[in-house]
Amino acid sequence: MRLPQVVQELQIGGTSVVVTERRQQTERLAHAVREAGILALKTFRGTIKSWIKDKNSPVSEADMAVNDLLHDRLSGADFGWLSEESVDDPLRLAARQVWVVDPIDGTRAYLAGLPDWTIAAALVENGRPVAAAIYAPVAAELFTATAGAGAWCNGRAIMTTDGAALDGARVAGPRSYLERLQAAGPTIVATPRVHSLALRFTRVAQGTLDAAMASENSHDWDLAAADLLVHEAGGLLTTFSGRGLTYNRPETMHEALVAAGRGRHEQLIGLVQARRIPFA
Repeated sequence: MRLPQVVQELQIGGTSVVVTERRQQTERLAHAVREAGILALKTFRGTIKSWIKDKNSPVSEADMAVNDLLHDRLSGADFGWLSEESVDDPLRLAARQVWVVDPIDGTRAYLAGLPDWTIAAALVENGRPVAAAIYAPVAAELFTATAGAGAWCNGRAIMTTDGAALDGARVAGPRSYLERLQAAGPTIVATPRVHSLALRFTRVAQGTLDAAMASENSHDWDLAAADLLVHEAGGLLTTFSGRGLTYNRPETMHEALVAAGRGRHEQLIGLVQARRIPFA
């Protein structure tokens, strides 16, 4: 499936050329994650070998198979590579463009037969994502974003929700975070936790959630694709101090995070700082 065409006027400095190149990379990502999702579905809810890696994190044969497929489809001499299921190559730090990949985001959900797992991949340039694709195979939802050209789900433009009100806002995240936010005053609607962190933030970009939170220690591969989707859909994904994220650093872990449309994001950050809510 080709992505929606975005008309760009020729501008000084080659802006339209850059957008066209990024859209081509987004299409490349979209094809790769969809193919990877089809592969992962073959063993979903079936018998599959799994094991525990560092810090009690599960991994399965499906994770490794998807990782190999994405590496085959995306890697090249001109690109660095950072994946949850690959040995980290420090050469990525010198690369201008780096593929940042989570072969199966939500492996616990995948192994438990739950639907909310995804294939997530982004192209990061100079520390920020410029092309992204997230595929939710069970729901057959393909999310794509290109820096400067918008965010899409199955070919339709998506946007974060408008407004700044926290009362009645649909918020997903760790239970303790939701409880702390509720204790601070707003009558938010706490929604079930989405196991794939990439999908949790993408639901904000899609507008089916008004805000989402994540505890500390998420990694580049959990976040980069969703980060671009949220921003291109009109929202923000930042730390609770309001700082944006930089990717492809020596350390790939991040602080506690919050995403929402811009008006609601400002209100959340202001509330957290005013009440000194400990989200860390």
